[in-house]
Amino acid sequence: MNGLDEDQWQTLRTRLEHARAALLSQLADDLDRGTDLRLPQPHVAEASPADNASQRTLHAAVHEAATLTARQLDIVRHALAKFGDHSYGLCERCGEAIGYSRLNARPEARLCINCQTRLEQKVR
Repeated sequence: MNGLDEDQWQTLRTRLEHARAALLSQLADDLDRGTDLRLPQPHVAEASPADNASQRTLHAAVHEAATLTARQLDIVRHALAKFGDHSYGLCERCGEAIGYSRLNARPEARLCINCQTRLEQKVR
């Protein structure tokens, strides 16, 4: 069992659902902004090389933001999917309960604090 009571379970699920909705909205905004950047500029005959470079830089930043938002959305969707099989709140590495305080801070957490710490120490 994941060690969560029904209220905690519902609270975390609701937070993740709100996060999913916010990320979907942000992704739509990012994609709209990216589309706007690709549209030809009316009443601009010839853009200078500096303007073209600025436009490419802005387009790259919007694309990077959309990519980050999509990754965050995947993480939230993964967490929400775990509610379906009742594995939410269990560490994906050791299988132990993650703990409400960690989940409350990061509802999308996949690892307990011990496994997350070990993972981060390996990366250093």
